[in-house]
Amino acid sequence: MRLCGAPHNRKGSDSLLALVRDAGSDPFNGSLYVFRAKRADRIKIAWWDGSGVCLYSKRLEKNQFVWPKIGPSRVQLNHAQLMALVDGMDWKRVRTVAVKRPEFAG
Repeated sequence: MRLCGAPHNRKGSDSLLALVRDAGSDPFNGSLYVFRAKRADRIKIAWWDGSGVCLYSKRLEKNQFVWPKIGPSRVQLNHAQLMALVDGMDWKRVRTVAVKRPEFAG
């Protein structure tokens, strides 16, 4: 999942994935690309699910989405951080715990 910083509130799924392509990434690699509105109260998530382009949209009524500084770099989030972002929480506080790989199963 990648956060894309520039506000693109009026664009649809095809236009958003075209922006991903124009930025040098493959919009059809299965990654989720998240875009936010200028006021940070709305997000759109666009991705290719293998059979078509999907678009998820959410508007917060009384809050703003926590967002990194807007710049040319992209931010990658894990699943837990994405769920925190979509819920309007501070995803930067979500940390994963390193787990030692098992040596055997069973």
